[in-house]
Amino acid sequence: MSLARRRVFFVNRYFFPDESATSQLLSDLAFGLADSGMDVRIVCSRQLYGSPEAILPPRETIRGVGVHRLWTTRFGRDRLLGRAIDYFTFYFACAFALTWQLRESDIVVAKTDPPLISIVASVAARLKGAVLFNWLQDIFPEIATALGVNPLPASLDRVLRRMRDASLRAAAVNVVLGTRMREYLQSRGVPADRIHIVENWAEADTASPKPTFESALRVRLGAGGKFIVSYSGNLGRAHEFQTILDAATTLRSDQDLLFLMVGGGAGMVQLKDAVSRRGLPNFMFLPYQPRGELADSLSAADVHWVSLLPSLEGLVVPSKFYGILAAGRPVVFIGDPNGELARIIRAAEVGVVVRAGESDALVADLLELRRCAERRSALGRNGYALAQQSHTVSGAVRRWFELFNSVTRSHPRIAVRTSRK
Repeated sequence: MSLARRRVFFVNRYFFPDESATSQLLSDLAFGLADSGMDVRIVCSRQLYGSPEAILPPRETIRGVGVHRLWTTRFGRDRLLGRAIDYFTFYFACAFALTWQLRESDIVVAKTDPPLISIVASVAARLKGAVLFNWLQDIFPEIATALGVNPLPASLDRVLRRMRDASLRAAAVNVVLGTRMREYLQSRGVPADRIHIVENWAEADTASPKPTFESALRVRLGAGGKFIVSYSGNLGRAHEFQTILDAATTLRSDQDLLFLMVGGGAGMVQLKDAVSRRGLPNFMFLPYQPRGELADSLSAADVHWVSLLPSLEGLVVPSKFYGILAAGRPVVFIGDPNGELARIIRAAEVGVVVRAGESDALVADLLELRRCAERRSALGRNGYALAQQSHTVSGAVRRWFELFNSVTRSHPRIAVRTSRK
């Protein structure tokens, strides 16, 4: 069977163009594969990421992609118990839907929202003789344990990890975001030849990055000649912000420097409260910007910062990094100096790396970047070149297509079998 005639099912709790960052990645890939001639289908819930009560049709076709939205409860993300119930109803609905729809030699790609959906997908794939791919944006329950928010009893946690590991070993391919994640899966017994790195992406929409003075958002803010250090996207529990807060406190009397926060998340709420308590005048908070205005919003900044708690290295990679590259701005990474992004930043010379907690070093780096416009320009150019070379939508679609092709050509009637260890 030719690849173009194979059906590929993506499983993810959310799917709607222009929604969350991970949903946008799925949209980019699904539409790109459909344009290449593949029969692409999405199995998802009827919720939106930020709106559990949204009313979406059970079935529709969007740009050639068939979307099958399953009924689930609609408690939303705000409360742990409600979110857990939403997860479980999605697991059950997904199990029935995949078992009903999958045929031999179909491809099923399980993402990681909700967590552990690979367990459900592996069982359905094995029963129907489908080819299983796992696309890991993060690794649960390890990430919850590292954050200190794992609600699972220790015995259940161990059982679920074993089941999760079995589903990864059973897959034809596990797609991960970087070398640290690959190393972690190998430490869990996943064969190296079943792990492939495909980094995330963000399209560079223009022939060259937009200068800061052309940003409509910067004009609306009346930022003038201020040096803007920005954060764009979700600031969640995984993202360290104490270092930037302490650096901003040190720089509070510098009227030419502004910390612009654009987005939301639990960490954004906590940071805003901390800024208020400290009475810092050098922060500005804005909500998420419409996707059509994102490129302009990113261009408003002179530099962008991104962070990750060191304990989470190997479990997740901040996807906002790729948008910064596409905007042609230097990246200030705060976290583990030996982490995934730190390695990329140093190798490609696209920004600076600051160890989490070293606010004095961050202050020095920010002031140096402000003083040296040539260095900022060089780092931004390098970042944009890296985005065009390795992190475009078209490049990601091509890598996924080649991955599908290599696996299905090697195993034209492959059936996923649960590994025993």
